[in-house]
Amino acid sequence: MAKKLSSLPDDSLFLGFDSSTQSLKATVLDSSLNVVATELVHFDSDLPHYKTQDGVYRDPSDNGRIVSPTLMWVEAFDLMLEKLSRSLDFGKVAAVSGSGQQHGSVYWKHGSSSRLSSLDPKKRLVDELGGAFSVEESPIWMDSSTTKQCKEIEEAVGGAMELSRITGSRAYERFTGPQIRKLYEMKPEVYHNTERISLVSSFMASLLIGSYACIDHTDGAGMNLLDINQREWSDTALAATAPALEQKLGKLAPSYAVAGFIAPYFVERFHFNKNCLVIQWSGDNPNSLAGLTLNSPGDLAISLGTSDTVFGITDEHQPRLEGNVFPNPVDTKGYMVMLCYKNGSLTREEIRNRCAEKSWDVFNKHLQQTPPLNGLYFIFIYALVQNELLLICVDLFFSF
Repeated sequence: MAKKLSSLPDDSLFLGFDSSTQSLKATVLDSSLNVVATELVHFDSDLPHYKTQDGVYRDPSDNGRIVSPTLMWVEAFDLMLEKLSRSLDFGKVAAVSGSGQQHGSVYWKHGSSSRLSSLDPKKRLVDELGGAFSVEESPIWMDSSTTKQCKEIEEAVGGAMELSRITGSRAYERFTGPQIRKLYEMKPEVYHNTERISLVSSFMASLLIGSYACIDHTDGAGMNLLDINQREWSDTALAATAPALEQKLGKLAPSYAVAGFIAPYFVERFHFNKNCLVIQWSGDNPNSLAGLTLNSPGDLAISLGTSDTVFGITDEHQPRLEGNVFPNPVDTKGYMVMLCYKNGSLTREEIRNRCAEKSWDVFNKHLQQTPPLNGLYFIFIYALVQNELLLICVDLFFSF
């Protein structure tokens, strides 16, 4: 059993969220760090009126454009808290935090700050925040429609390697900076009507504190906008992306900082304790690194999600044209290194659907009946061809 946290009531609870591509998940821990409750809101099935597939819209009119309805995330949060309230005493929750899918961005319309700070606890969040966003569909990490903007940003800063030296990555289509530049170029009036740009992580934290939460250092590094050595916005990268951008991004904060106290809306509607702390949210991959307690250079972890990632830590930033480097979320001097491959779980689900009657139980049964390494037969499947996609081709078998 984990050691009990000191200086807190014995019945204290800790609430964590994961706002991912296909769902919103919640986990509740007690003061001994035991899991006491979990809950899930699946976007496609629990919120079918948004008509998403795998939590997203794929735009056939704009090659590579993949977005999610911003209000769907708000309504999912409403639904999640309603589900949890049936069995959870929110008054015992001492702190709340969470993770968000990396790179996804939310665009708050001018005047939304005052709306966010004066929410009516008699109404749902989704009703209160309708019309609060200058962009109603948030670009997410699966989007690959910004190749032109990536090239423009790299050229403006002096090349891909120079951008990697400053921000930890060359320009990637899924990164938020190229997405912001696309908005500025294609819809300048919408860009100028945007008061604040949040990442998914800081967006969800903003809902909880009733004001704009800071973007954290680590998730902020997935934007091609942050100087990862100084942990500040890069003037060079900002100028290469869009005008007057820094004021729309707001201040930065460490990934472990306190974002604020929970907003009065949640105290009155769900009976949270007014002293409940909201800790900075960060990206899903940085939080995975922190949760796995990787603490030595050379430590590596593999995450199999909607995207598949391999990540570890290092003491120094060495610019590369492949992969990503972020500030370490729990070490003020170190770095996190990562490789990301798109559509990991979507490809596995496609194989499950074709070969295992669309059932993970059947899939697992086949897997258990197969000897390790499958007699050295391997399959390479090429399913959805996108940038950075390493997938396989059905019916191509190789024996070694």
